[in-house]
Amino acid sequence: MANEQLSSSANDSLRWSKEQSSQRAAPLAGVRVLELGSFVAAPLAARILADFGAEVIKVEPPKRGDELRTWGTMLPTQTGTISAWWLAQSRNKRLITLDLHHPEGQALALKLVAHSHIVIENFRPGRLDAWGLGYEQMSKCNPCVVLVRISGFGQTGPYRERAGYGNVSESMGGIRYVTGYPDRPPVRVGVSLGDALAAQQAAFGAMLALRASERDGHGQVVDVAITEAVFALTEAMLTEYMHLGLVRERMGNSMLRAAPSNIYQTEDGHWLAIGGNGENVFRRLAAAMGQPQLATDPRFIDNTARITHHQELDALVGAWVAHHTLDELQKSLDREGVPAGPVMSIADIATNPHYKERGMITSIPDERMPEGVVSMPGIVPRLTATPGTITHSGGELGADNQNIYTGLLGLPMADLERLQREGVV
Repeated sequence: MANEQLSSSANDSLRWSKEQSSQRAAPLAGVRVLELGSFVAAPLAARILADFGAEVIKVEPPKRGDELRTWGTMLPTQTGTISAWWLAQSRNKRLITLDLHHPEGQALALKLVAHSHIVIENFRPGRLDAWGLGYEQMSKCNPCVVLVRISGFGQTGPYRERAGYGNVSESMGGIRYVTGYPDRPPVRVGVSLGDALAAQQAAFGAMLALRASERDGHGQVVDVAITEAVFALTEAMLTEYMHLGLVRERMGNSMLRAAPSNIYQTEDGHWLAIGGNGENVFRRLAAAMGQPQLATDPRFIDNTARITHHQELDALVGAWVAHHTLDELQKSLDREGVPAGPVMSIADIATNPHYKERGMITSIPDERMPEGVVSMPGIVPRLTATPGTITHSGGELGADNQNIYTGLLGLPMADLERLQREGVV
């Protein structure tokens, strides 16, 4: 992590020399990020940057901290319990407490902004401005700062003031409507998909704006709406509707654009995903099935024909899969070059040799845990020359207060102790 102090001058460009940058292994070493968010989207965006060397300073409310600390499955520690989600979500971060409702807390926040390249927040639009911490105030103390704002519906528009969670955004973003079976209600994906998509867009937007700030000498606002991050995944659905009046409906595991592409149950009770929808790939699938004539059958002669007769085709593939074990099928399909793989639970993933070889199952030392380590997913994407690293798991509330306030900001220890007594920090 970069520990050097950055100038708080309003004219400081907050750039670092190419010579200094080249000496650091991490691609974002020298970038300081101030995280004002909570729960999922903003903290995940900051974590992505932290994984690649950005120094992330996470601000939490005094006493209770980020509510994610108590969300989901709680793991036993040497002194109590801690959220499994928190340990991964807050890895690589420096943790401080600060009451943003308090005038002195707001003043300290602006001092931190003056030392930062990027600020990430996910309060409801208007909340930061009401605290005197809007972009106008931030840019006065740091003209180059990039403010990344994540909300349910964005900073403008008639829905801007609505409360927004991933569940709602996934529904209003178009994904939930097409997820599930046609004769059943819409269903959600089993993870916080909307928040994760918004976090990735926010991290990407932060890098784009930071690059522009380096070039132009001034920052900007990155406005990320969770609903729009979901909507961005809807492929050609809008164009299909606007030009053809086509409303895509729920189709279960079938695809409207290609066939066969489904999951099928094996003889030994597993589910196997097969994508045999390219022309050459379908010929190879037919060969693997021992039915090469399917490739020249008029019902399946090309993708259009296969889509028209996808139910008949799925029945044929399903019958073949049902008479073989997963291992037999995987070997046969791999041999023919047909994309296929099992539907894997987290238990399957945790012991999978490919995931392990790729470093996606990682354990981080953590003396709080009974085992002395905590396991979590590895880093995506993989960079060959300057890969990301995980230095530590999510820590205790206010763990870096003294280091940040007296070190980075130069606050006298007596002042810090007073602020702590008064609940500002």
